[in-house]
Amino acid sequence: MSKDGLVHRLARGDSIIIAEGYVREFERRGYLNAGAFVPEVVLESPHLVKVMHEEFVHAGSDVVEAFTYYAHREKMRLVGREGDLEKLNRTALRIAREVADNTGTLMAGNICNTGLYDPDDKKSDETIMMMFKEQLEWAVEGGADYIIAETFNDFGEAMLALQAIKTFGQGLPAVITMAAYVPDVTTDDVSFPEACKRLEEAGAAVVGLNCARGPSTMLPLIRQIRAVCKGPIAAIPVPFRTDKDHVTFQSLKDNQTGENLYPVDVCACMSKRSEIRTFAREAREIGVNYIGLCCGNAPFYLREVAEEYGRTPAASKYNPDMSSSHIYNQTTATARSLKLRSYTGIDS
Repeated sequence: MSKDGLVHRLARGDSIIIAEGYVREFERRGYLNAGAFVPEVVLESPHLVKVMHEEFVHAGSDVVEAFTYYAHREKMRLVGREGDLEKLNRTALRIAREVADNTGTLMAGNICNTGLYDPDDKKSDETIMMMFKEQLEWAVEGGADYIIAETFNDFGEAMLALQAIKTFGQGLPAVITMAAYVPDVTTDDVSFPEACKRLEEAGAAVVGLNCARGPSTMLPLIRQIRAVCKGPIAAIPVPFRTDKDHVTFQSLKDNQTGENLYPVDVCACMSKRSEIRTFAREAREIGVNYIGLCCGNAPFYLREVAEEYGRTPAASKYNPDMSSSHIYNQTTATARSLKLRSYTGIDS
């Protein structure tokens, strides 16, 4: 894909594949604390951040998203690293810009939910706007092609983010996505289709949902958003097997014990690759133009999305091919291989 900007690509009918989910993947690898979820790995092991960007591009991502999620002043203060705020943000942006330039992809700056928004306290608006301002100014200076503002549970804070991007983003396009919990309204009581419609009317280039819900519980809301929004919409679920009784991945339970699986044991309910491909197919049919995966994402999942959207990323070279297996290819299997196959239980 050529290096045109986000808005131009979408206007000519292209889709955008986006890899998110860096926080949980680095937690899984042992470089980030579950709880605070602050991307300290950017400072402590920046080479690993670069490699993860490259892995996701290899799997089909059109975008390198600077790893500044939860790298805002409030989160940095909570972990005692407020003094490293600017260094972390600028380092993350520099890494992302380098990878984007080397791979011909877009680079996105990132701001997110702050945990400080209170619709009844206008002073919180001022605090949040100043937090957004500093991150946005660093993103502009770092060469971001557009800004992602994500995981807002309050419509009011999502609108603040859009206003901040319009004010401090030097004209960069804004992608605004919200997290849908339960019920199907924001925590300041706006339906998600209505919230997306208002954000679109206020100037967001792309609106939609990210995080919180798995494919099967996010898609019904995405259909409603598609019905009311005229422009590009985003669907970026978590790759977990949520359902009508467990709408969010935070609500998933252990089938045997009934215990909560979030935050560290949700891997027990991860999606099958085929389920991710089905999600991507349904999203494409709905008319989702901007698609990816959030917490729990991995390159093998993103490859499924990219391929369903008609791409052949470099990672496709290594798609599974069980014809080469001496156990699973029964045409070429020897008697010993067939005996081993029977021991695996695959045919039971």
